[in-house]
Amino acid sequence: MNTYISFLRGVNMTGHNSIKMTDLSLLYKRLGYTENKTYIQSGNVIFKSRGLLTEKETAQQIEAEILRKFRYSVPVMIRSVIELRGLFEKNPYLSEPGFDASKMAVVFLHDEVTDTQMEIMRNISYPPDKYQISGREIFIYCPNGFGRTKLYTNFFEDKMKVTGTARNWKTVTTILGLAEEF
Repeated sequence: MNTYISFLRGVNMTGHNSIKMTDLSLLYKRLGYTENKTYIQSGNVIFKSRGLLTEKETAQQIEAEILRKFRYSVPVMIRSVIELRGLFEKNPYLSEPGFDASKMAVVFLHDEVTDTQMEIMRNISYPPDKYQISGREIFIYCPNGFGRTKLYTNFFEDKMKVTGTARNWKTVTTILGLAEEF
């Protein structure tokens, strides 16, 4: 059994796309992911899988079941524990002088970024905020905080025509710890 983490975009406890985490856990169980646990109310699920489906097929299966059960079209981004652990090696901002984890986020993308999408972003910058695209993730560091930055999920989705969901670095770190103990 392998441990995976799914990050659901736009799921919360109240308002738009409201899904209780207990209901989300039951949905995963119905799909055969009987060992699962949710983390905070924003659609983070750690689960075990026998690996019979690819990550993409698993995401499609979960998306289809959420649509069937809740009538919401919710993109699901799945990463393995190994992939999540690899973010610590790929993160270009951890060694920044005075690095502040509260000013760091990762946008988990549904699909790998294409060369065309990378080219669109080549000359876009909004200092002091920074970003780096790496595979299916975008690392964002905003030394003055996220209050006024342009660099967040909607910005990248609009510019690059991608689908993603962001988690702050503290959440990523906590989820990895929970997944490794799971």
